[in-house]
Amino acid sequence: MLTKLSVTNFKSWRSIPQMRLAPITGLFGTNSSGKTSILQLLLMLKQTIDSSDRAQVLEFGDERSLTNLGSFRDVVYGHQKPGKLDFSLRWNMERPLAIKDPESKTGTLFTADELVFSCWLEEKDSKRLAVSKLVYHLEPYTFSLNRKGTTGGKYELHSNGGGFRFTRTPGRVWDLPSPVKFYGFPDQVYAYYQNAGFLSELQLAFEKLFAQVFYLGPLREFPQRHYAWKGSEPADMGRRGERVVDAILAARERGAYISPGRKRKRQTLEERTAHWLKELGLIHDFSVEAIAENSSIYQVKVQKSPSSAKVLITDVGFGVSQILPVLVLCYYVPEGSIILLEQPEIHLHPSVQSGLADVFIDAVKNRNVQIIVESHSEHLLRRLQRRVAEESLKPQDTALYFCEAEKEGSSLIPLDVNLFGDITNWPKDFFGDEIGEMAAITRAVMERQVGEQR
Repeated sequence: MLTKLSVTNFKSWRSIPQMRLAPITGLFGTNSSGKTSILQLLLMLKQTIDSSDRAQVLEFGDERSLTNLGSFRDVVYGHQKPGKLDFSLRWNMERPLAIKDPESKTGTLFTADELVFSCWLEEKDSKRLAVSKLVYHLEPYTFSLNRKGTTGGKYELHSNGGGFRFTRTPGRVWDLPSPVKFYGFPDQVYAYYQNAGFLSELQLAFEKLFAQVFYLGPLREFPQRHYAWKGSEPADMGRRGERVVDAILAARERGAYISPGRKRKRQTLEERTAHWLKELGLIHDFSVEAIAENSSIYQVKVQKSPSSAKVLITDVGFGVSQILPVLVLCYYVPEGSIILLEQPEIHLHPSVQSGLADVFIDAVKNRNVQIIVESHSEHLLRRLQRRVAEESLKPQDTALYFCEAEKEGSSLIPLDVNLFGDITNWPKDFFGDEIGEMAAITRAVMERQVGEQR
């Protein structure tokens, strides 16, 4: 699970210092306030890691990518020339990382259940992006790759803390080349140093972190009357939820079951999805059915009430098809995953928006996932507050923020939620000027009444 994020000079953010991330992290705020940019930073790192180009420092994406950010100049705060960007991530690992002592057959050099990765990047004279420094930190050790000078592509390896020192291989005194992407040590590290083999494990831990990141965008596919499934097992729903039926059928095929809580009967993905669609008041029942025996063409059918007939998902309210990928993603991804959601409340009734908070709480508790959601929904936030007040959600299990656009860039305001669910530092006009609107309505009514009396 991600626990801290820091970034400098990314899009509208001049700086975000030590942003706390919790099992449920909510980003709220006005349009163009920078909340989506926080998700885009994580998506940019993920698509870079997934890229086959080892020499590409950052993958900014295109129309087929998770996010399309243009170029480095486009993402740097204020479009600086030359641009500089740095970021840092802290995360907890599901299993402690145990590094063997390279000088001992049985000894352990160090063990850590928490890692920190930091990176500094800047444009070189040739306007190409280069890593100035990358650092892996696990208390009390720090291992870094630093660029030598301001020109050229020569680097040197350093270690600090814990009394560990890298040992050069005799005769291998050359400088190291550029890192792999933005986070990887070059292959020459393992030939030039006798005891640097464990660095690949730190790098692998970082890759595993982002392999657990899944994303669903705000614009989701329209429902279809027919879905073709060829037996594929998608990693996620697709950024528009286009693979949601594939995921449901793949989970059915492999016999996957979900635990809805202690001492409760396990459910299939379809059953859990149907439970929430009913709980949210959208429909009574839900199923994915083949149009004929042994057919690869399927239909999504829903039953609006116990007494109504089953109809296709295309023939009911649009909200059902829009929330379906959100629900399936929460229960389809592996346990321990990190889910990034943009405006999951789009096209949903306010009561359903409130219920989404309960879906997130259930997924976090029973599947150990982390959910980072960007939203405009007051109803979603209010339900989270209510659950804190009812003690079904701990305040420390939430990290809620208000993002605000200011002259000097975006600002991040942590919302202080107390044990009673109250936000003690509620920003002015957080969800609009409700009191001002009521006062304006009252004035308009009084003015009309006076006018009618004349």
